[in-house]
Order: sequence, then C-alpha cells, then structure tokens
Amino acid sequence: MHYHIILTEKCNLQCRYCYEKSMQEFENGLEKRFKFDFSAPCDLDIDLEKLKKFLEKDSNPVLIFYGGEPLLQKNKIIEIMDYLKNLNLKYRMQTNGQLLNLLPKEYLNKITKILISLDGDKERTDSNRGKGTYDKIMQNISLMKKNGYNGELIARMTIAQDCPDIYEQVLNLINAGFDSIHWQLDIGFYKEDFNKEKITNFINKVNESTSKLIKYWIERMKEGKVLKLYPFLGIIESLLKKEKTLIRCGAGHSGYAITTNGKISACPIMNNIEDFVCGTIEDSPNKLKKILVNECDSCDVKDICGGRCMYWRKAKLWPKTGDKLVCRSIKHLISELQSALPEIKKLIDKKIISQKDFDYEKYFGPEIIP
Repeated sequence: MHYHIILTEKCNLQCRYCYEKSMQEFENGLEKRFKFDFSAPCDLDIDLEKLKKFLEKDSNPVLIFYGGEPLLQKNKIIEIMDYLKNLNLKYRMQTNGQLLNLLPKEYLNKITKILISLDGDKERTDSNRGKGTYDKIMQNISLMKKNGYNGELIARMTIAQDCPDIYEQVLNLINAGFDSIHWQLDIGFYKEDFNKEKITNFINKVNESTSKLIKYWIERMKEGKVLKLYPFLGIIESLLKKEKTLIRCGAGHSGYAITTNGKISACPIMNNIEDFVCGTIEDSPNKLKKILVNECDSCDVKDICGGRCMYWRKAKLWPKTGDKLVCRSIKHLISELQSALPEIKKLIDKKIISQKDFDYEKYFGPEIIP
C-alpha cells in the first residue's frame, strides 16, 4: 500500500494556481457538502512507534513524504527514516525542490523516486512559482547527482488555464534532462475559476497540444526510447494488458494519507474532511475503509479513466457544463492513445521496444488522468 505522510501544512512558495487561488476562494459551499475538522496540528505530531507497528502490518509499504512542503520538516524526515530503518520500506517524496540541498545525501539517496514541481521552462516555472525557482531546482538536481543520487526524478507539471502548451513545455523538460514527466490540468478544483468560454478554449488547445505530444512520443519509440510520460504510459499499459482501473491515484483503495494527527484519509488533499477518514495508524492496513468514485459509473471510459480525481468528483465545484469540458479532455487523451495502440503493438512485435517499457509503479504520485 502507498501512504502519503503529511509532514506539514506549511509551504515556502505562493504559487499562483494554489496559494493565490485559495486566497480568492471565499465561498465555495463545501461546508454544506462535507463535515470538516481542522483540529489537527499544522506539523506532524504522531507516535512513531504506532506508525512503525502500522507499517509492519503491510507486506509492501511505500511511504511518500508530502506537505505542504515536506522538506520544511527535514529533521522529521531524518527522524522517521532512522526510526523505521529496520522495516522493509520504500520511500518516495513530492516536493517543490527548493530545499533538496538541505537533506543529507545519505537520506536523500534512499528516497528513490522524487516528484519535483516544475511547470516547464524557466520563464513558465518562475511565472507560476516565483522568480529564481527554476534555477534553484536545477542547481539542487545537479548537486543531488554529484552526491550519487540515481533514483527517478519526475517533473510534476501544473498546466494553468492561460498556458495550455503541454507539448512545448514537456519538450523543454525533456531537453533539460527529464524523461519522467506528468502533468495536472488546473481545472475543476476551485469554484470561482470557471468561465465557460475560457475553459472551452483552454480544452481545445490542450487537446491539440496533447495530440502533438503523442505523435512525438511515438516517434521516440521508433528510436527505441519509451519516455516516461506518465499519462500516456499508464493508459497504454492498461490498453496493452486489457486491465480495468479504479481511480488512478489509488485514493481510497490502494493509497491513503496519514494526517498530522495520525488519522488516515482517502486522499491527502481531503485530510481535513471527516467524510473521507478511513481509519487511524492504530488500525490494520487491511481494515481501512474503502471509498470509491461511483459518480462516473455510466461513462464509457470509466474503466480506463477511473474517475480522474476523487476531490473533483466529490466536491462538485463546477457546474455540469464545466465537468463535461473536463471529461472531453480525458476522452480525447484516451481516444488518441487508443488510435496509437496498433502502431505501438507493431513496434513491440518488431522488438524495437518491449511491453515491459510501459510498466510503472502505480499510486506513488504521478497523475495518469490530468
């Protein structure tokens, strides 16, 4: 099982699609839809012995350091890793990358998959996240590699509503040295940012850019290289194996969040909502409550999409017209990859690439359905 452990609610950045939008979202009506509990501390405050006993009951636990910004609690990361050193435990992390240089290399090198928030090139990243952000991240990555880091570094992109150029920005990250990339569309998560005309235009451009990127991805396969573009990778793997999926991130069925007071939530961004509490670290992992997305059961791509996002589906912040636009982008992505499947199968048959090239670790963070 995968567990996002929330080390802190604090963040050292004020990104325009996160902090800025949250400061403008005063009346979204969620208090009428959900029961909230804000009594948990800002920083992680749990008994590590209880955490250890909880994880010992899981045959294959994966712990994902998460925030806020988890590296604001670097001493807590060290404490946890020292306390749990005798467990058969894998470590992952989601970070904005600004403080990667502060975690000693003997600890950082044990976190073998790290998602780093980058939105493309220097201009785009700094515009979204603050001046100097891009250069600091790249400096930290260079230092990590100098210090022997050989794990997977995944660029974690947010595609803002005024920046639909997925193709151009993914290529910028590939040229910067990343071949593991995923992206999330900034749509459906705030009530006040829906504008039908604007979102329609955004989705049209996203779909055009996605199609262009899929063609590029296939061309690289012809050279024997399958780039880890996670939205493409995950869908193609399911199509090749003819597998059905629940919600792709694992929330509520294969992945959970350990909150700062030891409660366990279905999703890390729903950690203050009582409706999504599934247990505590005093429970057994196999006894955790399961919460499924059933709002999409009648959709013809549900078995490939899985429902996109539990928060988006349960919160219902946008009108149905807005949700249909979101779904249009998903159906376009799936349709384009289904159309590319015969060519991919030919490349596999010719042994230019292998079906194993599409294998990936599920549920540790990369978004499959943007």
